[in-house]
Amino acid sequence: MADQLRRTKILATLGPATDQPGRIEALIRAGVNVVRMNFSHGTPEQHAARADAVRAAARTLGVEVGILADLQGPKIRIERFAEGRVALCAGQPFALHCRPDPAPGDAQGVGVSYLGLVGDVGPGDTLLLDDGLVSLQVEAIDGSTIHTRVINDGVLSDRKGLNRLGGGLSLGALSDKDRADIGHAAALDADFLAISFCRSAADIEEARALAAEAGWRPHLVAKIERAEAIENLTEITLASDAVMVARGDLGVEIGDAELPGLQKKIIREALRHNRVVITATQMLQSMVDNPIPTRAEVLDVANAVIDGTDAVMLSAETASGQYPIKAVEAMVRICLGAERQFNHDTDFEKAQRGLTRSDQAIAMATMFLAEHIRVRAIIALTESGGTARYLSRFRSDVPIYGLSRHPVARRQMALMREVTPTVFDSRGMAAHEAARMAIRQLFGAGALADGDRVLFTSGDSMESTGATNTLRLLAVGPDGSAQGLAAL
Repeated sequence: MADQLRRTKILATLGPATDQPGRIEALIRAGVNVVRMNFSHGTPEQHAARADAVRAAARTLGVEVGILADLQGPKIRIERFAEGRVALCAGQPFALHCRPDPAPGDAQGVGVSYLGLVGDVGPGDTLLLDDGLVSLQVEAIDGSTIHTRVINDGVLSDRKGLNRLGGGLSLGALSDKDRADIGHAAALDADFLAISFCRSAADIEEARALAAEAGWRPHLVAKIERAEAIENLTEITLASDAVMVARGDLGVEIGDAELPGLQKKIIREALRHNRVVITATQMLQSMVDNPIPTRAEVLDVANAVIDGTDAVMLSAETASGQYPIKAVEAMVRICLGAERQFNHDTDFEKAQRGLTRSDQAIAMATMFLAEHIRVRAIIALTESGGTARYLSRFRSDVPIYGLSRHPVARRQMALMREVTPTVFDSRGMAAHEAARMAIRQLFGAGALADGDRVLFTSGDSMESTGATNTLRLLAVGPDGSAQGLAAL
């Protein structure tokens, strides 16, 4: 399959633009590895219908496609205006009313969804609305009203988002809607759950506990979009299975000038702790309305690939844009181009020290060999996908095939850079027999050829999670057999 040559994965958001018959299958054919259900929009019934369509298309195409449920989170918004929008001029006073059921807004003020905002801000603070297009400076607090002065001219419309420059809002990460949506996502059997506006490891652990109560064990994705999340980045990363560089609200809170450096820092932190990392928000934003990306967008995606991100994400480009298929195709071309131009040498000096798990040690040994001898592929026999994840952290040029009998593990591996999830049932096989059968299967699929050498990882205790403890160097015979079997 041509897609196996692309190491960086593509995450695409579903929405009205993907609901046309055959559109989801076309997205997967174009190169989508994981789809995103944005719980900020749509109904549980719509999400269920889209999930069914994804699973049906994946079965038809014979590929593994993961599903990510993205919680709305406690995004602070202004309420509605009597006329739908107002024009604000620099220097004019403007009030924010933090009380239940405020009157429709006008040019003098508007309600706010978060009533506790009055306790989180003070005179001199800067509030940013509509992704920073309108700025307000707080002058005074009077009961439930925040008196501000408009900093710049702008048009403000219904339900736009509100942030405090520098962060510091005390609103928790999970709203009542999010708690209900965790149940809806569990019913979908989604593979990933994204936690919006998390501030600390406690937010991730709360979501994990709520998912467990629903009988569901997804991989948790921490969305880094608050200033506080940057301060607590290590603990959030360790508490999560993956992190997302959510550049929209993060850029508003910390300022656009800080984003490039922070993106690199978040990616490095995720790789250092063996976590998957997604880069998101406005990557090909112009393709919402245009059939080709701008050169700046091309460079943005390519730089994320070069930085080592596992996946790049499309939001409105596929959910509501005019060219969802073309956006995916463009993303594929950019990823492949960046990967061709950039030769990533594995830096073992930065590898984790003091390993206590055998599967991590085997992964490091495997990648060291892959760096120093010519092999065609790495084959990881895995129950949970953990070994494949450890292998993929080293960013080698050698493709990794993650073989598992578990559908959830295969769909979760679909988000890991360089990993091709593959169906393989090793039950009842000894380790050496599983190696021979796996090589024969990949040979039959055209992934291996006569004379290729491969590295094969497995465990003496088959069908046990975290039990990988064996590394073999194998040669592929003319009939797909495994020759020269020798434990290293």
